Amino acid sequence: MNYKMSVLFRLIPLIMGVICLTFGIYVRTMGVGDGYLIAGNVLIALTAICIALFSTAATIIRQLIHKFNRADRIFYPILGYTAGIVTCLSGILLVITEKTVDDLVSGNVVFGVGLIACCVATVAVSSGKFSMIPSNSENLSYKDVPFDRYTRGTYLAYLSVPLICTAIAWIYAYFLLTQGTSADFVAGHVMIGLGLVCASLIALVATVLRQIQNKFSRKERWLWSILVLILGTICIGWGIMLMMPLRAIAIAPGFVLIGLGLICYSISSKVILLAAVWRRKEPLANRIPLIPVGTALACLFLAAFLFEVSYFNVNFFVPAHIMVGLGAVCFTLFAIVSILESGTSKQSD
Repeated sequence: MNYKMSVLFRLIPLIMGVICLTFGIYVRTMGVGDGYLIAGNVLIALTAICIALFSTAATIIRQLIHKFNRADRIFYPILGYTAGIVTCLSGILLVITEKTVDDLVSGNVVFGVGLIACCVATVAVSSGKFSMIPSNSENLSYKDVPFDRYTRGTYLAYLSVPLICTAIAWIYAYFLLTQGTSADFVAGHVMIGLGLVCASLIALVATVLRQIQNKFSRKERWLWSILVLILGTICIGWGIMLMMPLRAIAIAPGFVLIGLGLICYSISSKVILLAAVWRRKEPLANRIPLIPVGTALACLFLAAFLFEVSYFNVNFFVPAHIMVGLGAVCFTLFAIVSILESGTSKQSD
């Protein structure tokens, strides 16, 4: 990867983060009621995922251009975790100090977005030895022990973060859905989707760690990829089924679940790429980045449709705006998978 391309791929998550932040602030301040607060708060929170993805991009790129140092190993994960933790705390604060139903709904969703950002930050810290992946793939056989691998404690600690975040999201979703109010109904179903995204990131973290440890076996080559695709399909299917009775309350969470399912598909591109080039040549590896491009376009086209419908039905207002932010996250994942493809390109030449 040349320096100019490395700058571009680091700029993409930052630009998408700025879009989420500024669009969220604009939406939050342009009106009162009808979901302005919910849409604005969620869009602002999605900035945290873009920041965490920037941390991942910078961590990998700095290794590819041979400029990765101890300061980078510390700074970028801290940046990602700070974004995630601050977002979680912001969501909790919104719930605790709720003044309106919009505060309650957006607070719960913002908290879940923060959990995803923490999972993405774990991808960044796990990728601190990303350069070992192509080296292990090319030079070692299965079960050879890499010299500079993670310790077992570090390996388990990194893998536990997305597992814990997923468990928190799903337990919290169950709690919300048992409350019986309309606000908890909306937040609870969205939290399920956020948990599915966290679960997809378990597969990504596990793939990165197991390849660094040289424990990625032939039998599991496609297991993680299939898992993420199943999770994404469940998320989209859940959203469609939720809207089937055509209830107004189900419109926003239904479409947001579809958008979160598309993010799972975007994450799958990274897992698929790492699996495809592990210890073999894959001539189609450079086509895999088209997956997040397709999901980003799907989010944006769906957002355009929802914006049109929202002029006649206010229930489409919130998902229309949030879908723009989800499209930005998908496009950021395009940058990440392109970086991975560049870093493993020796396997696919």
